[in-house]
Amino acid sequence: MAIRAQFENSSEVGVFATLTNAYALVSIGRSENFYSVFESELAGDIPIVRCSVASCRIIGRLAVGNKNGLLLPNTTTDQELLHIRNSLPDEVIVQRVEERLSALGNVVACNDHVAL
Repeated sequence: MAIRAQFENSSEVGVFATLTNAYALVSIGRSENFYSVFESELAGDIPIVRCSVASCRIIGRLAVGNKNGLLLPNTTTDQELLHIRNSLPDEVIVQRVEERLSALGNVVACNDHVAL
């Protein structure tokens, strides 16, 4: 089933969300309709975490993950890191990457078995 969603007049939903088989990260913003799409379709199956990464709303570009883990840029604040870790299942390893690359969602492709 396909559903249309917009985040504050942008149809580029992958910029504002990260979705795996185990969890979803959804950007904090004024777009309640955007969050409600995720909630109505996924809430019974996986946790949906409203958050920011590095004080930005473009979490789909900054974070990359799978059912086993989540990588965040080194610019992620301690408060954001703690919130995300506490909101995800215990088996998901959340790690801050100490590299100069910040747009991990743009430079890493992964599934549940391999990351490139």
